[in-house]
Amino acid sequence: MALVVVTLGSSARVDADEVLRVMSFNMWVGGDASRQPFERTVEVVRAAKADIVGLQETGGLAPQDQPRPDHARRLAEALGWSYHEQGSSTGMARIGIISRYPITGSVGKPAIGATVSLPSGRTVDVFNIHMAHAPYQPYQLLNIPYAGAPFLKTAEEAVASANEARRAQVNEVLQALKSSKSSQQFITGDFNEPSYLDWTEEAVQALHHPLVVEWPATKAFAEAGFRDSYRVLFPDPVKHPGFTWTTLTKRDNPKDHHDRIDFVLSHGPATIKATEIVGDSQESADIVVTPYPSDHRAVVSTFVLEGK
Repeated sequence: MALVVVTLGSSARVDADEVLRVMSFNMWVGGDASRQPFERTVEVVRAAKADIVGLQETGGLAPQDQPRPDHARRLAEALGWSYHEQGSSTGMARIGIISRYPITGSVGKPAIGATVSLPSGRTVDVFNIHMAHAPYQPYQLLNIPYAGAPFLKTAEEAVASANEARRAQVNEVLQALKSSKSSQQFITGDFNEPSYLDWTEEAVQALHHPLVVEWPATKAFAEAGFRDSYRVLFPDPVKHPGFTWTTLTKRDNPKDHHDRIDFVLSHGPATIKATEIVGDSQESADIVVTPYPSDHRAVVSTFVLEGK
């Protein structure tokens, strides 16, 4: 369940506006877990008309004791795109960045980011992360067994558990941002944690969530000046829940809980024009691919980088 930061080089001098579509997509064991042809995974990116994609769970299945194939590289090759291999972040599943535009450098120590050169001459820096999937606090609050984690009763307990699970990864991205010399930044990610903008009193009254929780990962990025592009355009979490987790169960399944844990965030002057969910059905997604090859719906956001 990953995270991408895209930054606009402040030294660029561009007269025309430029449109950029940034996507976060959990491939689900490299697309192999769905047992569908790999072309279905390729079609998800094509249908989204994305320009830059942060990929999570990029390692495919392999026989026992054999190395797992790198399906992010395979996806980039199928699209004719550039690829930046990231390996794993803070011990999480393999991740990577692909781009229709040339990837011309790396960013950070270690090099968890990639520099992408856009047609206008602008450059963007991309950081991709897959946050810890367990313990998963919504399940803990709802007494849903998962990964042997203890059940929780209060919002305070949930926040403490989330911080213990993911704060190091949040800090990793915030630290990497310090290496950027750009004025415009985007973050996309599968956080494996909901948004503090979603678990509101209104959402509780609508029976979407069990209680109000100020989830710390999204709040930390908001405090750093980032805007949630989905919630900017769709501020009501009751009318527009935007659930990305999960495609595997129905919303009324008592043994699961649907939520929005994949995000596109922005910081700077870029205008948010659209944010779309890519997924399995018209009821749950704006861009539909059937059959859909992942247990996560993807998110793709359109930004306009204004000319000078």
